[in-house]
Amino acid sequence: MIHMSVQQKTRKRLGTYGILLLVLLFVAICTWLTNGQPYITDEGEQAAVAGATFQQILMAPIAGFHNAGEVIGFVFCLGAFLALVNATGALETGIHVLVKKLKGKELVLVWVLMFLFSVGGTTYGMGEETVGFYILLAATMTAAGMDPVVGAATVLLGAGSGVLGSTINPFATGAAVDAARSAGVEVNMGILYLEGVILWLGTYLISVVGVTKYARHVIETKGSILTADQLSECQKAYGNMEISDEEKLTGRQKVCMIIFALTFVVMILGFIPWGDLNESIADGLAWTSILTGNALGSWWFDDAATWFMLMGIIIGIVGMTDRSKMATTIISGIGDMVSVNVVIALARATAVLMSQTGLGSWMVQASVTALTQSGMPAALFGFLDYILHIGLSFLVPSSSGLAALSAPIVSPIVSGLNWAVETSIMCNV
Repeated sequence: MIHMSVQQKTRKRLGTYGILLLVLLFVAICTWLTNGQPYITDEGEQAAVAGATFQQILMAPIAGFHNAGEVIGFVFCLGAFLALVNATGALETGIHVLVKKLKGKELVLVWVLMFLFSVGGTTYGMGEETVGFYILLAATMTAAGMDPVVGAATVLLGAGSGVLGSTINPFATGAAVDAARSAGVEVNMGILYLEGVILWLGTYLISVVGVTKYARHVIETKGSILTADQLSECQKAYGNMEISDEEKLTGRQKVCMIIFALTFVVMILGFIPWGDLNESIADGLAWTSILTGNALGSWWFDDAATWFMLMGIIIGIVGMTDRSKMATTIISGIGDMVSVNVVIALARATAVLMSQTGLGSWMVQASVTALTQSGMPAALFGFLDYILHIGLSFLVPSSSGLAALSAPIVSPIVSGLNWAVETSIMCNV
């Protein structure tokens, strides 16, 4: 008698890497289908879409690593920084102390943190800089009886609501206004700021109500949109730790947490473009160039990476009992971020291929031109303008780049339709 074991068949899902490679292949096919289509370069010269070659497709992932080098370096240094902080035990103990103090008032933390992230979004387009906060808040929210989704939503929707309602963000509204004026269209900054504030606060309120409603559901019913296995893993890491009433931060750990908080504050100050907001503040911060060669307000990801690595080493020296393990801790932290950086590189590979072939520029210009020449009513034009820019944001992930491409085309048409140019710019950002 033959005994046969029947195993339940499970559907194998395509992983993140596979999806990104398929997207890359799809973009390559699009370049072949649109080969020869004309577009105008940023320099105003006539060009045409060129079908992707085998060599370009093959080299695109490597080109993605090169193109996203600064972001990848930043993420690696962030991983090392977090590993050093975790090695001191300060972060885990700090989370426990915070959860203990907020017992019964956990949702207040969501409101406050989402607002702070939204301020970063509306002022300077806070985006990639939030990577470190995802890990931190996933741990905090899980330990507080919620789940990592609440932590991720706090960061993503908080910063996102601010970016959507960009006010003084030079990389979005600033670039769009400059592009519109280059096309001979004047913009009323008072109306623009008012629309930005309304969008910012309105989106923030909608987002925070949704997140807190879900968080309350998780706390009260222990329900989660995560699978049982995923939730179990998270709870093993953060949520099942017993928090003693006597648990307190040691003197060394308090110093580490102060340095930890200072690290993120300085990073945020470094990314805010003070020169575009207030020249006197920028002049007053000139001395801060002593660290990386760039003053606060002129930082980019390589400056932030240097800062995180430096502060991580300082935290390791202050808080680690066995400093001989600092090097292995740094390597371990970098290793934790390898998969994240591969995703970043593969995602950037698609953007690189679109740039090399001209597909991105052609799609933006062709889409905007088709919309502006449609002759539709102004109200319908505004709605479709917004929908169009949602799609174009996937093709041109840079807010300033998208503004430079579309605003000079759309703004004169909007002005001719007697529709608010300011509203059109907010559709862009």
